[in-house]
Amino acid sequence: MEIQSHLLEHTHLKFLLKDVEKIPVRVWDDNIDASKHLAKTIALAINQKQQQGTHCVLGLATGSTPIKVYEELVRLHKEEGLSFANVYTFNLDEYFPMQPDAVQSYVYFMNDHLFNHIDIPKENIHIPDGTIDMDKIPSYCEYYEEKIQSLGGLDIQILGIGRTGHIGFNEPGSWETSKTRLVRLDNLTRQDAQNDFINQEVPYRAITMGIDTILKAKAIYIMAWGAHKASIVKVAVEDQISSTVPSTFLQTHENTHFLLDRSAAAELTRFNTPWLVGICKWNDDLITKAVIWLSEKLAKPILKLTNEDYNENSLSDLIIEEASAYQLNIRVFNRLQHTITGWPGGKPNADDSTRPERAKPAKKRVIIFSPHPDDDVISMGGTFLRLVDQGHEVHVVYQTSGNIAVHDHDALRYIEFMSDLGQETGIISDLSILDDAEKAMRKKKPGQKDTKTVLKVKGLIRKGEARAGARYVGIDDDHIHFLDMPFYETGGTKKNGLGQIDIDIVVDMISSIKPQQVYAAGDLADPHGTHRVCLESIFQAFDQLKKEKWMKDCWLWLYRGAWHEYPIDEIEMAVPISPEELLRKRNAIFMHQSQKDSPPFPGEDVREFWQRAEDRNREAADGFRRLGFAEYEAIEAFRRWKFDWQ
Repeated sequence: MEIQSHLLEHTHLKFLLKDVEKIPVRVWDDNIDASKHLAKTIALAINQKQQQGTHCVLGLATGSTPIKVYEELVRLHKEEGLSFANVYTFNLDEYFPMQPDAVQSYVYFMNDHLFNHIDIPKENIHIPDGTIDMDKIPSYCEYYEEKIQSLGGLDIQILGIGRTGHIGFNEPGSWETSKTRLVRLDNLTRQDAQNDFINQEVPYRAITMGIDTILKAKAIYIMAWGAHKASIVKVAVEDQISSTVPSTFLQTHENTHFLLDRSAAAELTRFNTPWLVGICKWNDDLITKAVIWLSEKLAKPILKLTNEDYNENSLSDLIIEEASAYQLNIRVFNRLQHTITGWPGGKPNADDSTRPERAKPAKKRVIIFSPHPDDDVISMGGTFLRLVDQGHEVHVVYQTSGNIAVHDHDALRYIEFMSDLGQETGIISDLSILDDAEKAMRKKKPGQKDTKTVLKVKGLIRKGEARAGARYVGIDDDHIHFLDMPFYETGGTKKNGLGQIDIDIVVDMISSIKPQQVYAAGDLADPHGTHRVCLESIFQAFDQLKKEKWMKDCWLWLYRGAWHEYPIDEIEMAVPISPEELLRKRNAIFMHQSQKDSPPFPGEDVREFWQRAEDRNREAADGFRRLGFAEYEAIEAFRRWKFDWQ
């Protein structure tokens, strides 16, 4: 579903937005709908070319961003007869040096996600050659350019956007006139790619199409998904053209379109501060957002904002509606105050009319869903402690094994330990399985998938750590549950789609406990999308169970993880964490030893998970303090997901 902003639809609005947004933008509720829209656009172009008896030339991108587009194109081919027989493709880039059969190569990526599943002639596929001799690269790059032009140029070019604003591997400093060439990768780009190069060094170079090559495409579609892309999206769309942010050159192209999901669009002016570009449709949520924005901009607590402050900062409409700044300030302050509670499970025998949670029942059955075996304590460890300490029946449910996120050296250490234990005590009768696993580990090549036995060992490592963390928080073993959802068990970063068997497992878990409260990860910035799939399984389970009488009283609270926190205007329950509780939370995170120091999948942040969590929790508390609220050590934040039938 396409998202509308809070701006009123006046005829002059498109002109105001054009002054702010220099690239046309469409925003979707999620990346699935946006990806399907783009896939259909590509399919229409292919079909039109077929009807004209000519070919269609596509410029393709790699990375996580276009995966759903490729999935939909494959579906259109298999289920609706879309043919790629008349299609030529040119990929944006490839690491250098890079063997085509390496799992990190873009040849492998494109075959895995698209080419092996459609009818495109192999000779029509073009991906920069990562094996070419260094002295032949200039002539090869010229050939790549000439081949594109000999086919009439790119009809459609699809792009993602990197944290530095790069498109393809055109890093900061690239010029508008640049063509296909060998480039040196920015440190941030290499850092972001580390997830795909476990136990290996990310290449320092790549061959990439140039800015000029990209801009010659007849149509360009650039995509961005997730809150971690929001800040660079705003720069690319709204800031001045600069070689320091190569994506800004797209502002000069007459047929470029930016496709965003809700999170990636969050910092665009029309969503973040719509009152600066037009007349708004005010509601309580937008009013709260505006007042917080003004307070932060002026570095003044909410209750100190004046009529002049509002009038001088494009918010005079609010004063007209509310009669005075004082009344407006009190209204917003009280709304935010009511989100703060030390009783996440509800305060017994208290008036709950302005509290985020219900007072009854005083002792609730609670499920904390954790996508990976450490998200529970990293993301909401303080609230977890509160719920247990306040006597609620808390169950923690680990949805996936997390088995790919264990370093090989850690797994080898455990395998050697079990082998030594078996040899010295005789309690393990068959050591051949361990011997085979040890040999497989020692012979394993970079990027190679683990054997089933090794994956089992890695999963048991994560399970033991999760159990230790949950015990530290204070729950019994019979309240610790491991689902090992099948979609995750591929042995690699590419996961299967959510299946009915996954949903049934979650349905059975919820049905067996019949909770009054459920917590789930609403943080969709997870590098490999596991959080998104796990959350969807919970949504689907709730939908299947909605006719159960007890489900009417089951509330779903969403937390965010190690990457981002909810902005204050979106928080519906803020749980203060004391210094002692924050230390206990840190100790619970420390139980996950395989994820300490340097976890296999760190995301874009070099800090350890416990550091990210503490900094994020302290920043949330400081945000409330700056608005004029009490000064807490830390705060964990939640949003309630409300279903249509509740």
